[in-house]
Amino acid sequence: MREVKLSKLSSQMTVLSMGVAAVLWSQAVNAAPAEDMPSTTLQTITVTANSSVRDKVQTDSVYIEDYTPAQQASHLSDFLNVVPGVTVGGTSAVNQRIRIRGLEDSNLKVTIDGARQEGKLFYHMGDITIDPDLLKQADVSVGNNSVTLGNDAIGGAVAFKTVDAVDLLKPGQRIGAKVHAGYASNNDELLTSTTVYAAPTDNVDLLAYYGKRDSDSGEDGNGRELFEDSKTESILLKAGAYIADDHHIGANFSQTEKKGIFPFRPDFPSRSEPPIPQQVKRDTYGIDYSFNPSNPLIDVDTNVYQTKTRILRDSDYINDPGFDFNAEVQTTGAKIQNTSDIATNVGTHKLISGIEHYKKESEMERDFVKAGSDEATNTSVYLEDQWKNGKLTLTPGVRYDRYKSPEFISGGKTYDNVVGALAASYEIAPLTQVFASYTQLFNGPDLSQTIFNSNGDKTYVNNDLKAEEGSNAEVGIVTTLRDLTVAGDALQLSGKYFETDIENYIEFVRSGGTRVGLDCVTGQLGGECQGVINKDEDFKIKGVELAADYKMNNFSMGLSYSRARSKGEKTGYSIPSVTGSSSESGDKYMVNLAYAPTETTDIGWRSTYVASVMPNTSENEIEKPSYNVHDIFMNYSPKQVDGLKATLGVYNLFDEAYASHSSRLNPIDDVATDFEKGRNIKASLTYQF
Repeated sequence: MREVKLSKLSSQMTVLSMGVAAVLWSQAVNAAPAEDMPSTTLQTITVTANSSVRDKVQTDSVYIEDYTPAQQASHLSDFLNVVPGVTVGGTSAVNQRIRIRGLEDSNLKVTIDGARQEGKLFYHMGDITIDPDLLKQADVSVGNNSVTLGNDAIGGAVAFKTVDAVDLLKPGQRIGAKVHAGYASNNDELLTSTTVYAAPTDNVDLLAYYGKRDSDSGEDGNGRELFEDSKTESILLKAGAYIADDHHIGANFSQTEKKGIFPFRPDFPSRSEPPIPQQVKRDTYGIDYSFNPSNPLIDVDTNVYQTKTRILRDSDYINDPGFDFNAEVQTTGAKIQNTSDIATNVGTHKLISGIEHYKKESEMERDFVKAGSDEATNTSVYLEDQWKNGKLTLTPGVRYDRYKSPEFISGGKTYDNVVGALAASYEIAPLTQVFASYTQLFNGPDLSQTIFNSNGDKTYVNNDLKAEEGSNAEVGIVTTLRDLTVAGDALQLSGKYFETDIENYIEFVRSGGTRVGLDCVTGQLGGECQGVINKDEDFKIKGVELAADYKMNNFSMGLSYSRARSKGEKTGYSIPSVTGSSSESGDKYMVNLAYAPTETTDIGWRSTYVASVMPNTSENEIEKPSYNVHDIFMNYSPKQVDGLKATLGVYNLFDEAYASHSSRLNPIDDVATDFEKGRNIKASLTYQF
């Protein structure tokens, strides 16, 4: 079957029209010449020239070296939580759950070095497998504000980037090494890693990394044991070469493998069920090529990749046959993108065009027998034009997706879809911009959770399933004030309001036990089959994100506030969630302070307060209590030993007993709540030479 849909951009422009009007009213203002606008990680403020408003305020970047908690990260929450609108749940590293504005990672585009991390494995575990020690940077698109993101990006995107040799080599250095050791008290975690990097010639760079992380069971703020006894090994290999100046080719391989004894359901870390041996592994291969001659019309970036994620569970450890499984998702893809800079009499154009294709496949073995497999493919082309004329920037875009859905979800149905986008920004005063954007959304039906793949057995295949669609609209302002108290200081203020509309929301319905499944023929509730259905109501997510960042000499401060609430148009219920307890998170307030009292010492403090969330009238809505967590940390780099750095931090300083609102949470039954670790003292030592 085939469904063709052309979204009507002109009929859905009300919010954007209001936003553009707010931008354009100020064209008569007599402002000073434009200057570079700053970007921030809520820890440091840097100035980025010639970037679009989207790069400044609708995308946030966290750099490992600039943010001390990220330097000692053992979980993605240690640094991604700093971004307004982003939360990461799951206490265990095998249960890392990223959410943006309440939408979980099945509605996000997540990449590692450009390789898509697709598919869902097991709803009691996370789908993102990477050791943070591999990373140098994470770029977060909070909300979808560009046609370049595409399918699987209704809530936005997270692009993880691993370290390169060029990040570590000092000027004139041909070969170097970095050794790192860290310890965490709560779960007796020990991390050791070594990175060797080289530039044997002026046009070749090489890097090899190996890391090992051993963890025991920790405990939450009330002293409850969080069962986990695991060993993690990570490998990163990279090579790159420039050919004839204009050409660059690179290759990379990264692997994270975690083995250990975990809870039967890792998001119930205190449950009385005996923990069992489990293994989580990710392998990612990639080749990239770029061609950037002196011609401003040509700047080509290409990447080809394959990534494979697997969960292997051995239940024989507890003599419970039937629960052994080997669940695997593999994604193979390629992307070619060109950027052209075009100067005209009426401004400059940054024209971005691209084509992308990827295939995602799932395979399930239960009790060593193949139970099922399925696949989906997507091919897309897109075009975006960032047109800048004086103080005004307009960015229209269009994208076409052809998505072939999984056979055992919607009968292999093909969806052809066209979406459009339009963004605008205007500099109403020096270093002050107002902006608005409107982006149509598309998300084809995903693969089933891999552990439930049974080649259609006891599954309702929904041949009438519709793709998720909708729109994301944002309006906001960003400004920078300089020389407020002393020469050279800077205060950046930003704020935005957003509305995300989601139509045809796809919900997975389980069967078995006390659960009410679907009729195997009609798909109506009341049968014994599992499957996916479209919710019979549309959802709207509304919210705001505010940030203030100040930097003065050796002191910096970041303040942020974020709020997102979803609501069904008929019931008023929030968006349902398969993972965790519900999609809602409380309003989040965050303070980051950093101070360098000497040239060799940095100290910092991070405070996070998340307000409580009261339940709606839906049965699956629950109250989520508030929590307040404080972290302190210090870096010391002695002058006597060049390249040596010591870091000490105390995380959850006051031993708060709490669960992230993005984690599994049950206010009645503590053993069914994924509590975070209690007080955790981390110490690490890094030597680079």
